[in-house]
Amino acid sequence: MRHGTQHADPGAAELETALRRGPFHIALRAAITARGLPLQRVQHHLSRHGVKLGVTSLSYWQQGARRPQRPESLRAVRALEEILHLPDESLIRLLASAEEEPGRAAGRSYRSLMEASGVLEELLTELESPLDGGLHSISHHEYVRIGARRELLGRESQHIVRAHRDGVDRFLAVHHGDPGCAPERVMVRALENCRTGRVRRHGETGMLVAELLFDMRLRAGDTFLFRYGFEDGTAGPSREYVRGFRGAGGQYALQVRFDDAALPARCHRFSQHSPAAPRGGRQELRLSREHRSVHLVEQRVRSGIVGIAWDWE
Repeated sequence: MRHGTQHADPGAAELETALRRGPFHIALRAAITARGLPLQRVQHHLSRHGVKLGVTSLSYWQQGARRPQRPESLRAVRALEEILHLPDESLIRLLASAEEEPGRAAGRSYRSLMEASGVLEELLTELESPLDGGLHSISHHEYVRIGARRELLGRESQHIVRAHRDGVDRFLAVHHGDPGCAPERVMVRALENCRTGRVRRHGETGMLVAELLFDMRLRAGDTFLFRYGFEDGTAGPSREYVRGFRGAGGQYALQVRFDDAALPARCHRFSQHSPAAPRGGRQELRLSREHRSVHLVEQRVRSGIVGIAWDWE
């Protein structure tokens, strides 16, 4: 039998407020603190309930860097309600209300971007390659598809690059899915002038790095055109698409196309100098009713972040 919050416990008032108002990660953190359990002990209790969940996932959840969405994750949340002596549905309700809140700000947090950046460095180390791999981007056109369930169905990229050293024969493509993404189910597609090599995935951050192999070794100064894509569709509703740049480059164009059954209420472009900086450069984008799409074009990119965000009705 589950118990309600104990008023005599330290931090009970804070926990009651968090459970009433949310958001989910604040309530979860308050509940764990009130119980005085380290995350390793919470994980141990979950395993006794037949739920396998890593300490890293628990940490992400209580920090707000990730949010449980998949069925196995929601099962873990229900088990947490029992383990932490919380009222039935108290945490699940906060997750549901967050999904339903209109116009909810859903940009990736600074913490989640930094954690993803650290994971990316680890995956690149596994592949024994720096991110640029000896290539400079001349032109990058990206096409993103949003499905009928408002999910990121997939994306395609056409890239033109120039080698700045001899012997370059591959490119590393990065896919960072929306919260709830299952990278083990994301498919890599080598569409033109390349083939898929090694692929590395990280489930906690929804990140995937794919090696795209060329059919020749480039010499310094050579240009190369190739096309590739990712088929996703594994996460919940998508609310933005973001592209980060580590240095200056050529033209970047981004088009986001929506399914007829899931048209956004509003769209806008934005930019950031860094993940820690506030978003600026906001500009409303008009949705093409014929093609159900919006786009942005950067003639010459600089280090930082650009993207398109949208609000659902």
